[in-house]
Amino acid sequence: MREDLLQALWNSGIALSQNEPLARHSSFRIGGNAKIAVFPKNREELICALESLKDENPLVIGKGSNLVFPDEGLARPLIFTEGLQALAVSENQIAADAGTPLISLCRAAEEVSLSGLEFAFGIPGSVGGGIYMNAGAFGGELGSFCRSVTYYDGIGVKTIAGADCSFSYRHSLFCDRKNFVILSAEFSLAKGKKEEISALMKEILAKRKEKQPLEYPSAGSVFKRPQGFYAAKLIEDSGLKGLRVGGAEVSEKHAGFIVNRGGATASDVKELIKIIRETVFAKTGVSLECEIEFL
Repeated sequence: MREDLLQALWNSGIALSQNEPLARHSSFRIGGNAKIAVFPKNREELICALESLKDENPLVIGKGSNLVFPDEGLARPLIFTEGLQALAVSENQIAADAGTPLISLCRAAEEVSLSGLEFAFGIPGSVGGGIYMNAGAFGGELGSFCRSVTYYDGIGVKTIAGADCSFSYRHSLFCDRKNFVILSAEFSLAKGKKEEISALMKEILAKRKEKQPLEYPSAGSVFKRPQGFYAAKLIEDSGLKGLRVGGAEVSEKHAGFIVNRGGATASDVKELIKIIRETVFAKTGVSLECEIEFL
């Protein structure tokens, strides 16, 4: 990275780190070092970092809960949005910055008796990442409640209606327009009873703890749901529960998860995914598509 750009970032007062361990920023606890990692505290700093680094092809990262960082690290600058957590409530709407944890968004809705986001309680991602991939669980998806998204397109700040974001299963407009950086999103919810909202959130969290291997680092569900099937059942029926490559293991608790049992590398995860896909296809004819992303 050019020394003058690095100096400009230092001078701007935006927090940055050299040789930042990426495993710290991955729910999988996997990855080498980032040559440069930038940590803006607000929208203005994020846009400043994007403009300063535009010729360096920076990657914008949320909570890293659906990503696998490479073992060799990354030379491209990384911009982490975790510092952007402004949140505002107005009647039945909540606006939240991209770095806001989904758990915090759900808690904010609960606090003012707004219902609709209970399904997302316990999803370990951020608002930005959740909008990007239309995160969902237990029959709900963020896109269903998204009123609008504000983003930076490399030229200026724009706002688009949620209905125009092309939300579908684990997909949004932002998956196709990589130059669009999500800054915040606004959600329209329904008035409800706080005790009922709290009870449902508690029930959903209990289901997660019962069914998902939350005791080990992972990146959540590895594969998208195939049409007419469940990935976890296909994997389990193929006899792959407990299969290990290095420190990566097909979870004994939920076959749709790969967990880090200690010292797992990105190469371990890639190889395990390759074996799963080949085995499931050979036994069932179903081709599994990854939901997690490798950088």
